[in-house]
Amino acid sequence: MLVLGNGKVITRDAACPLIEGGAVAIDGTKICKVGSTEDIKNAYPEAEYIDAKGGLIMPGFINVHEHIYSSFARGLSIKGYDPKGFLDILDGQWWTIDRNLTLNDTYLSAMATYIDCIRNGVTTIFDHHASFGSIRGSLFEIEKAAKETGVRSCLCYEISDRDGMDKARESVMENAEFIRHALQDDTGMIAGMMGMHAQFTISDETMELAAANKPDEVGYHIHVAEGIEDLHHCLKHYGKRIVDRLMDHGILGEKTLLGHCIYINSHEMDLIKETDTMVVHNPESNMGNACGCPPTMELVHRGILTGLGTDGYTHDMMESWKVANILHKHHLCDPNAAWGEVPQMLFENNAKIAGRYFAPELGVLKEGAAGDVIIVAYDPLTPLTADNINSHLLFGVTGHDVVTTVANGEILMKDRRLTKIDVAKVMADCRQAAKELAGRING
Repeated sequence: MLVLGNGKVITRDAACPLIEGGAVAIDGTKICKVGSTEDIKNAYPEAEYIDAKGGLIMPGFINVHEHIYSSFARGLSIKGYDPKGFLDILDGQWWTIDRNLTLNDTYLSAMATYIDCIRNGVTTIFDHHASFGSIRGSLFEIEKAAKETGVRSCLCYEISDRDGMDKARESVMENAEFIRHALQDDTGMIAGMMGMHAQFTISDETMELAAANKPDEVGYHIHVAEGIEDLHHCLKHYGKRIVDRLMDHGILGEKTLLGHCIYINSHEMDLIKETDTMVVHNPESNMGNACGCPPTMELVHRGILTGLGTDGYTHDMMESWKVANILHKHHLCDPNAAWGEVPQMLFENNAKIAGRYFAPELGVLKEGAAGDVIIVAYDPLTPLTADNINSHLLFGVTGHDVVTTVANGEILMKDRRLTKIDVAKVMADCRQAAKELAGRING
């Protein structure tokens, strides 16, 4: 039994959004009671107690589009890399990195990412992996890191023809094997999807192979119209728009997650809505790659289930919220844009997306929900009420203000110290592997 108390409990439960001097009790992997600290402590006097010291007690964050394999890109300089557009960025940086990753690199990059997730209060991620230098077994290496660190993870491998058909088939089989494995997992902490890079690197033959090897219980995780080049390719080679091609191959559906969706039109939005397909917005990545601003506000207004991800650009969901907030205000020239839509994406929609792959309920503090709880060190200057919670978070909190992270009822970090792993040892191993990776890339 674990109790986190003496804080302002932000439940994300509309029935009771804020509890002053509140506490959350976790029995095993699930929340068993939420209420006042006094009542909770009296109910469970023998429970381990973590004092929030007046800070915020919140549900753990969910990131619905990560790229674990990007960990070793920090500070990496690639000889001759001088991108003139999005395709240059992909081939010159990301595909160059993933072609040189070993299985150990994949494992260590996952460890580095999960450490950052825990430090930023992220307890659930949807990752989209690529390591064309070492495909088979790569998702199992990430799962190993996920279990060692305690972060709930939905994993997939990005199928692509870009390095030839043999590797495309190998990618399909890595997904298929891992999905079958994940469907047998009884911990509720691991799930799998059929990953795809983007339609412009995937032939009809490979799409058909993926469909033939995908269990009905899962969907696809694919980049869609991230760059204008993707749209031009689809129009030129298939005579149709991207979402139409995906529709024709049976890829759309309630278990499928589309990343980015920058260059889609109203007709494609209709297809996404009608098929109950999910979308994830990655604002920092889109801006950093100079890809453009997606019609995210329109997607949300149409009722399309649209979440928020980081695309590996950061592991701090608060940072992505802040950037999305100003991106859409700037893009639409509307100071009222994004106030409600982005927190809806982060706190409501991400939980709904995760709920299509995981049980129990995530993203909320109430009886029966997952024991995913964080404590944030925040002392508001102005009164914090149920009506201004999001304003306080947006302008007063970053991921680095998280001091305690609990996932599935297990303490992963307490007072900024990770509890399950030797961080210094892991980071030393990561630095050595990153150095060797840079050596392979640059000769």
